[in-house]
Amino acid sequence: MCRLFGMSASPRRVLATFWLLEAPNSLAEQSRREPDGTGLGVFDEDGTPEVDKQPLAAYADERFATEAKERESATFVAHIRYASTGGLDTRNTHPFEQHGRLFAHNGVIEDLPKLEAALGDYRDLVTGDTDSERLFALITKNVDLHGGDVTAGITTAVRWVADTLPVYAMNLIVTTPSELWALRYPGTHDLFVLQRAAGGPDGDRNLEHTSRLGRIHVRSGALSDHPAVVVASERMDRDPGWHELRPGELLHVDEHRNLARRVVLDRPPRRHLTLDQLDAHAAASQAGHG
Repeated sequence: MCRLFGMSASPRRVLATFWLLEAPNSLAEQSRREPDGTGLGVFDEDGTPEVDKQPLAAYADERFATEAKERESATFVAHIRYASTGGLDTRNTHPFEQHGRLFAHNGVIEDLPKLEAALGDYRDLVTGDTDSERLFALITKNVDLHGGDVTAGITTAVRWVADTLPVYAMNLIVTTPSELWALRYPGTHDLFVLQRAAGGPDGDRNLEHTSRLGRIHVRSGALSDHPAVVVASERMDRDPGWHELRPGELLHVDEHRNLARRVVLDRPPRRHLTLDQLDAHAAASQAGHG
């Protein structure tokens, strides 16, 4: 499945170094399926989104994913893509940017013609072929309809999708220059949150987070003396503070890292897809890859 990572140190901007794909160091790791794309999204000092992303269509592309990326931001979002819809193209690689917000998604939504019909003029925001970018456009539309209220926009959009479209999973992260939202829905894939104290549980440690088999590696010396909130597809270290989001739970981290958590979808999708109901390509994208 795709891997999601989001972090907020807001209101402070911090330096963090990302390795989005560590080179395999054993035959067992070399035999695993390689991702189809990697991406990292941050905001510069004036709030402009900056996205570095690339599909991994050839061995040469791995240099982009394995090289260290040092970025400064108050919020971060990173994504490792295993494609379910859309080809190996930058337009289909996460994170996506719309109206000054960034978005990454893990899951599968079907019946894209019906989803597109609901977008209206917001279809013009979509440049690629993925269900993810179309879901983001629906969220953007509903945020605008709610006067810029991102929580309300996400809630309205995902409730419509759950009631209307076939859904396998719909985990997502949205970031602005100072805020972060994350949704786990339904309970198909894991999504965890950590309110990390300055210096971690020992009180004097840099942030050093690594996913299984090294798919995402994040380091920040600035967080040895500053707290942060982290959202990820798995527990990234041994900190006992990791907690799994409940199915249907929407998390909001505001500009001062205050957390608001609420179940906004308390029932499964009306048309809940199983892994066996997905086509072979989509099913492979949703399996565990490390």
